[in-house]
Formats: sequence, C-alpha cells, structure tokens
Amino acid sequence: MNISKYKFWIGGAICLAVVGLIIGAVRPKHVAGAQPPVPEVEVVQVEGKDVPVYGEWIGTLDGLVNADVRAQVTGYLLKQAYKEGAFVKKGDLLFQIDPRPFQAALDQAQGLLAQAMATLANAEAVQGRTQLDVNRYTPLAREQAASQQDLDNAVQNNLAAKATVATAKAQIQTDEAAVETAKINLDFTRLCAPIDGIAGEAQLQVGALVTPASGVVTSVSTVNPIKVFFTVSEPQYLNWRQRFPTESARLEADKKLRLQLILADGRTYEHEGVFDFADRQVNQSTGAIRIAGLFSNPDNILRPGGYGRVRAVIRTQKDALTVPQRAVTELQGGYQIAVVDSENKVNIRTVTLGDSIGSDWIIASGLKPGDRVVAEGIQKVRPGMRVSPRPFVAEAKGK
Repeated sequence: MNISKYKFWIGGAICLAVVGLIIGAVRPKHVAGAQPPVPEVEVVQVEGKDVPVYGEWIGTLDGLVNADVRAQVTGYLLKQAYKEGAFVKKGDLLFQIDPRPFQAALDQAQGLLAQAMATLANAEAVQGRTQLDVNRYTPLAREQAASQQDLDNAVQNNLAAKATVATAKAQIQTDEAAVETAKINLDFTRLCAPIDGIAGEAQLQVGALVTPASGVVTSVSTVNPIKVFFTVSEPQYLNWRQRFPTESARLEADKKLRLQLILADGRTYEHEGVFDFADRQVNQSTGAIRIAGLFSNPDNILRPGGYGRVRAVIRTQKDALTVPQRAVTELQGGYQIAVVDSENKVNIRTVTLGDSIGSDWIIASGLKPGDRVVAEGIQKVRPGMRVSPRPFVAEAKGK
C-alpha cells in the first residue's frame, strides 16, 4: 500500500514537470526594453504654386425686369386668362375686366362726335351762304345799287357764321378726344402682359371689383437671364478697383470676370454668370456696396426670391503654400501643423493661415517649400516622435 502511494506521488511530480516545460516553451518571452511599433502617417509635401483666390458672398435672385400689372379702370374681373407660374409673352391677356360700361361710353362718345360733325357741316353751309351775300352786296354797294346797311348786315352775318364754324370744329376736337379716351379705357379692361416672362400668382380673383387703387393684380418677371444681387465690403470693392486704375482696364476686367452660383441644395449652377453693374453708393449702415450679376436661365429653373452663394476669382496668389484643412489643428486661437523632418521625426509648428481654397488652406507663414506635413494620422503623433510616412492621396480619402 505504501509502495503504491509512493509511485502515485512520483508519477504526479513528473507530470507537473512536463506540463511546466510545455508551458514555458509555448509562452512568448518578453524582451526587456522592447519599443512599440512606429506609427504610420500620411504626409503631403508642400510646394509653391499659383492659386486662384475666391471671394464668396450671399446672393439674392431677382428678375431682370419685374413688371407689376395693375388695373387702370374700375370694374369687375370677368376672367383670368393665364396659368399662374407659366411663361407668357408680351401682349398676352392675363385678366379681363367687364368691358360693357366702357363700350357704352365709347359708343356715346362716337355718337357725340358724329353729331358735332353734322353741326359743323351745317355751320359751313350757313357760312358759305353768308359769304355769297357779302360777295354780292360788295359791288352793288360800291355802285350804290344796294345800301351800305345791306352790305354791313351781310358782313356781320358772315362773321357770325365763321364763328359758328370755328365753334363746331372745336367741339369736334373735344368729341374726338372723348372718343380716344373711351377707346383707351376700353383697352384698359384687358390686363395684358407688359413683357415676356413668368407670370406670378393672382392677387385678386374673378368677380373682384378692381380700381386703380386696388394694388397689384399680378406680376410678370423676365428670368432669362436672371439677376443675382450680392453685397461686397467696401475694402474688397476698393481693392478690386485699385488694381485697375484706368476706366478701360476696369471695364475689361469687369467684362472678363466670371461668377459661379452655389444653389441652396449645394450644387454649383451649370452656367457661369457675368458682372452687370455696381450700385452708385455704399450702404452707410452696412459699409457694403451692392453688386449685380447676370446668369443664363434658359429652362427658367432659377426664380426671383431664391438664395445662393456667389463665388468669383478675385486674385491669383503667386507661389502659395497650401495644405489640406484636415492637417491644421486649432489650439487656443492659434493654428498648428505637424511636420516630419528628414529623420522622420515630428515637430509641431505654429502657422498663420491665409485664404481658404476649396478643401485646402493657404499658409501665410510657418512653412517652407519641401516641408512634409502630416495630413492623416495627426492624432497619433507627438513632438519628437518617429513615424513611418507615406504619401497622402486626397482622392482616395474622398471616396
């Protein structure tokens, strides 16, 4: 019994020794002082290049021409002859005011004119007869075959007849003016489009009583091309003008200026715009001047009242140093960039930012051509840390 226990304990000790050797062989050995792996970062090499600098402003769309349609006479609207929001041509009927009272007024005026013309014909006939009396009595009175009184009466009657003719002619002019006024008023019962363009919402409905004081019935806007208003600061405006001191140079620069329109949905409008005019004065309350641009709008997609962002190249910066915006870190109002030196060690530099160009910043100071800037993995690095750099590919990051 004792021998069996002894063998059991010897066998257990041997098993434990074997297991310990196996674990020791399998378990990895720790090397004292081992370094962590070198972090990988993506870098962009800074090079000087000519960069277009854009200005961007909030723009408001407006029609090239906005024409209000108002009633010129008093009457009831009988018909709306257009579809709201549709394109109309100059002269197209928009609303019809009840023409019957104005047609009656025209008929009455034409009747009075006809009566005046008949009165003139009668007066001219009487004047012709009195002229004949004067012609007959004149030689007779000279030869004393007729009394001087008869001649004087004939002359007075002729003068009165001429006055009657003149009065009849004046009445005809008055009645002709009344006929013309009646025709104009009758034409005013047709509210027509004053220009080609998009007709707006009807402000009054059929059956409404309109008067010259009723206000706008509807509006028509020419939207091709469409006008975009935006305001630039006075310093920006003066800087632009000072670059072109002569009138001819300024006009040529204005002519070459191309505008881009960023729509409310973030898309860039497919048609470029051109400069139209600058307002005559600077707004005293805002210190800005209003600028107008024109954009082609063949499909009438853009409508007055819309908003967008207007962009334009205002200058070209020579030998600009640019880095991706993601490479710049803001810290307590300052800006820093991680630069990898020739030994692949990181140093942190404070830089001064210039203009924003798309997804890049122009670096005004703090960098030099040839510097390698960390663009991806900046959160991994610390000053003096060694890194494993590889080229930054912006297109791949955008996918």
